[in-house]
Amino acid sequence: MKILLVDDNILNQKVVTYYLNKNNYLVESVGNGFQVIKKITEDNFCLILMDIMLPGLNGYELTCEIRKYEKLNNIEKQIPIIATTANTFDNDREKCLKSGMNDFLPKPFTVDELMKVINKYTKI
Repeated sequence: MKILLVDDNILNQKVVTYYLNKNNYLVESVGNGFQVIKKITEDNFCLILMDIMLPGLNGYELTCEIRKYEKLNNIEKQIPIIATTANTFDNDREKCLKSGMNDFLPKPFTVDELMKVINKYTKI
């Protein structure tokens, strides 16, 4: 299964990719929001890990764009989008869910926490 990792921090990309590969997931990483829509139109992803603070479009805006794309193209099964963010204010989780994301994983997170949320959406 393939995961799209959206994070502008190269170190975060490397660490998360390492652990996901170790758990038999293929990972494609992008560092800014402008690449995301192109990627989801070119490939099938089982899940998106979405950083909130990105150059260009932020994670909230990107999620709205992805959901619009899915709706316009009559895609019935939405790609699960998991917010990964260092923002942990009281309303951040609610804001992520309201924008169309499926879940919220505050940074820093452990490998166990990461795998738990991914498995929640990728297990058949």
